[in-house]
Amino acid sequence: MNLESTLRARRDSGHKLLVAYVTGGLPVGGGETWIEVVRAVAAAGADAVEVGIPFSDPVMDGPVIQEASRLALEAGTTPRGLLAELAGAGGGAGGMGVPLAVMTYFNVVHAFGLDRFAQSLSRSGVDGAIIPDLPLDEAGPWMAEAVGHRVETVMLAAPTTPDERLVAICAASSGFVYGVGLMGVTGVRDSLAASALALAKRLKAVTDKPVLIGVGVSDAAQAVEACSEADGVVIGSALMRRLLEGAGSSGVAELIAEVRAALEAG
Repeated sequence: MNLESTLRARRDSGHKLLVAYVTGGLPVGGGETWIEVVRAVAAAGADAVEVGIPFSDPVMDGPVIQEASRLALEAGTTPRGLLAELAGAGGGAGGMGVPLAVMTYFNVVHAFGLDRFAQSLSRSGVDGAIIPDLPLDEAGPWMAEAVGHRVETVMLAAPTTPDERLVAICAASSGFVYGVGLMGVTGVRDSLAASALALAKRLKAVTDKPVLIGVGVSDAAQAVEACSEADGVVIGSALMRRLLEGAGSSGVAELIAEVRAALEAG
């Protein structure tokens, strides 16, 4: 099982796709661990989980995920330690029930070394990588190492991306194509940006790969709206806000279950 084949199979069987984002290493409280949160959202209906590797300068992330990353770093979370925890938990579909992708920044990848990072992901049961500050034109060396270790690289497309570049991004992306719903950082919004629907439609016109919209998808109603054009959504800040407010794994599982039920109802 890998990320793209799993998502394709779910989509082709008539389901809208749901990926949940969890900041790795975040102290959850109540005797729970972040690994238990990953398991909970998978059990609640997420088709895959995006695990954020905390970084001190998360340029794509808004206040909620920045705070989660800060708390995780203060608790002593490191990339190596995080991946070791995933490996110890069984990793990927074997231990979590769904594929995993990590989200991190290229400084982390570079510090590891490209080959070592790809190898570490594979050994930890991670199926994909999302590196938002790695542009397509500079992604070749990383992708070569990732492919060698069977790690899929999810590429991002923005509302301002020209049509011809969308084609190239979709061709290079594996796992899924991540449509950034609006210009700006991650965060909870009151409504879905019109740019999210426009981008999803443009992406679907040029690729058969799963197209998911993230950044600015905050609740079940917005997820359903996004999926009127996209194959699925990524839920991040809304989930992490619940964790920061002390909801624990049951609270975030409730959110994912709400979104899943809404997507199934259409």
